[in-house]
Amino acid sequence: MSHLFAAGRLLAFFVSITGLLAVSARPALADVPPKRELRGVWIATVENIDWPSSRNLTPEQQRREYRRMLDIQQRNGINAVFVQVRPASDAFYQSDLEPWSRWLTGTQGKAPSPAYDPLPFLIEEAHNRGMEFHAWFNPYRASMDSVTRRLAPNHPFRQHPEWFLRYAGKLLYNPGLPEVRQYINRVILDVVRRYDIDGVHFDDYFYPYPEAGQVIHDEAAFAQFNPSNLSLPDWRRQNVNVLVRDLHDSIQHTKRWVKFGVSPFGVWMNQRNDPEGSATSAFEGYSGLYADAREWTRQGWVDYILPQLYWSSSFKVAAYPVLLEWWSRNRFGRHLYIGQGAYRMLETSRRDTAWLGNRELPRQVRMNRSFPADVQGSVFFSSKSLIVNPRHAADSLRLNLFRYPALVPTMPWLDAVPPRPAQNLVVTTSPKANTLTWQPAPLAPDGDLAAYYVLYRFAANETPSPDDPRHILTVLRPKPGTGLAYVDTAARPGLGYAYYLTAVDRLHNESRPVNVRTTGRPVEIIVAQASADPAPMPPAVPPVATAPVRTPLPTPRSSVTRTTSGGSITKIKTKIKPRKKRGFLQRIFGGR
Repeated sequence: MSHLFAAGRLLAFFVSITGLLAVSARPALADVPPKRELRGVWIATVENIDWPSSRNLTPEQQRREYRRMLDIQQRNGINAVFVQVRPASDAFYQSDLEPWSRWLTGTQGKAPSPAYDPLPFLIEEAHNRGMEFHAWFNPYRASMDSVTRRLAPNHPFRQHPEWFLRYAGKLLYNPGLPEVRQYINRVILDVVRRYDIDGVHFDDYFYPYPEAGQVIHDEAAFAQFNPSNLSLPDWRRQNVNVLVRDLHDSIQHTKRWVKFGVSPFGVWMNQRNDPEGSATSAFEGYSGLYADAREWTRQGWVDYILPQLYWSSSFKVAAYPVLLEWWSRNRFGRHLYIGQGAYRMLETSRRDTAWLGNRELPRQVRMNRSFPADVQGSVFFSSKSLIVNPRHAADSLRLNLFRYPALVPTMPWLDAVPPRPAQNLVVTTSPKANTLTWQPAPLAPDGDLAAYYVLYRFAANETPSPDDPRHILTVLRPKPGTGLAYVDTAARPGLGYAYYLTAVDRLHNESRPVNVRTTGRPVEIIVAQASADPAPMPPAVPPVATAPVRTPLPTPRSSVTRTTSGGSITKIKTKIKPRKKRGFLQRIFGGR
């Protein structure tokens, strides 16, 4: 009996210690920022909201303004931009289909002078800063007014006036016409083929937002193109569904790495109207705009969904936490990014007073992170709103929430094959800096090369891990005509470091690391030994995946160290034995 009592006390002690360890470990784990998180901004061109700030700027002024904007957003931690390239059946790029935008040059149809195509520049500047570039199209808006005499001679209205509807003082494409859907598909695929974009993006404008006393006059199309005898609301929803479905399919057949996503109105349906809806009492995208965003994710017709949740946590009609939880349950394996209303912090709304303080936006980002398996990031409307730093919102991102870099989450249904590791990694140490150089690897089994590289640095007493972005030293995207190198000027003389280098492909799959360790000697050259390539991965990937695929770091292999000191060279071969499995306390507290 005494033995049983002693055993019971021992078990109780073990359980209590386990509980204490778990509790003590939670804050440390919670403090680790996410390594994978999309952090984006919308850059609106319509009405010169964000860029260019005026329709009278010269091309050089436009370029300077855009570079300055991206520099600021890079400091804010942004890794993706959603740039409006077709605001109203016009173009911020060279097009044979649609006229130059008046918000670019002052007059619709007038080319930039001196002549240039802005879109390659916009893409390259984003890529140079490690940002994805999503080309943002408004599919149905044809003009911000219905005064057709101001339209350019090559505006589609001139050739096909039967394609258009007038509604609330605007000119809109008629979504019910098959020719319209084919034309919109053609316009977007023209950009996909000719430009190096990372994604195609739609906002929330499908059928128009209802206006008092206004009627959508699509009766003729409804009578002619409704073979299933659907009701008018169901027919309109089907028209939008067909556009979304067919465009996604066309993009994937044109360039498999280009993503397609939509930013719908934040409320799909209210629960009182549909048991699958959210516990809200707001305007509905499903019935008001005929946009069935839940169906798009359920069918896999989008790669990401980006609902506009521009309400505060205390706004009862459409509370942010309620909608965040609803969308997290209805993403159906596709990426979920949250549209954050940074502009709301510039308002003085009496209906949603939580925005008057400086805590709401940071609180929402933290709430997003409380759904780590379901919410993959945030996109802020709009770029200008963050740049003016309302209520120190940008300071919260730059100094705290986005202080450390993050890689864009992977999309395994598009690509789950990582690139091959970099080759011939060498670190040369000196009292002033450690210089790392390497070479690109051959094609991966799926034909991809590395799009960029991630360099991690660890102190000699730290256990290298790929999961903590606080150890990312740099994210380097190679430029044509330049070698692959990084100079670590922050390395302290006399200290040894471990450097881990990974290659990352276009869709952000990360390779196994190549690693080197310095010893702290004043001058040395260390060459990483390349590890054997893994067996080729099968080309087929699951159509839907709910979490990024990560490749675990391998056990370090043999390395060769050539140390140069005082004019003599010694060669030291070191073999690192596989680490033994750590015990319980070691697994809890870490350590080597």
